[in-house]
Amino acid sequence: MAGVEHISAGKVRDLYSLDGDMLLVASDRISVYDVVLPTPVPDKGALLTQLSVWWFHKLRNVAPNHLISATDVPPEFQNRALRCTPLRMIPVECIARGYLAGLGLREYQKSGTVSGVALPAGLDSGSRLPEPIFTPTTKSPTGHDEFITFDDVAREIGEDTAGRLHSLTLELYTTAAEHSLNNGVIIADTKFEFGWDSSGQLTLGDEAITSDSSRFWLAESWRPGREQHALDKQFVRDWALGTGWDREPPGPVIPPAIVAETRRRYVEAYERITGTSWSP
Repeated sequence: MAGVEHISAGKVRDLYSLDGDMLLVASDRISVYDVVLPTPVPDKGALLTQLSVWWFHKLRNVAPNHLISATDVPPEFQNRALRCTPLRMIPVECIARGYLAGLGLREYQKSGTVSGVALPAGLDSGSRLPEPIFTPTTKSPTGHDEFITFDDVAREIGEDTAGRLHSLTLELYTTAAEHSLNNGVIIADTKFEFGWDSSGQLTLGDEAITSDSSRFWLAESWRPGREQHALDKQFVRDWALGTGWDREPPGPVIPPAIVAETRRRYVEAYERITGTSWSP
């Protein structure tokens, strides 16, 4: 297709310009602790793309999004590309948490708060929070993102925009979490990214509620205080750390059995959430 220009390569996705639109192309690469592991997961890019498309349609009445088309893309990118409206992105990762896990758990154990939000005492790994919370982080193209507070966001981009990000993030999360729980999947946390379109409208961008950007747990086996059955890349994180890996590149080669189980869990998340079968 004419007019395709490569702009940048990320850890798992590549960005192109296509006749004035943006083209987000998801690869089968998998990134763990900001390191791209040597072994791809077959069909991962298509799974993430198609789940994002499903969510963009599902949530379009909650917030406008940048998706133009997932079919009007170059043939070589079919099934794993999003043709999107260009956005001026806001440099904040907007994370919603309904359960305590990961970095949020570690922050809570140190201070009793996450991103400045005070939480009740006595919570454990996997505990459901009294209500979902907005826990933004910095957005770093290299290195690790860091927790920031709502006040930090307000100082950076203005109180009005910060308030809108807070409200939209929690409304999107609450809507998605309720739907997914009815289908047997807990969305423990997820991250959103927003930007301004050419008319100045605040718009949901990037990907939406995938196994790479969320913690998906199997609802039927959920119990606080124990390891959850993950339908996301936490499965690979846990495996990688179990090898003794020190989180430095290049990372361990993933054996075929772990690749297959990772793919299976990604497919299960897609099929449970959407209520439809997935095929490459």
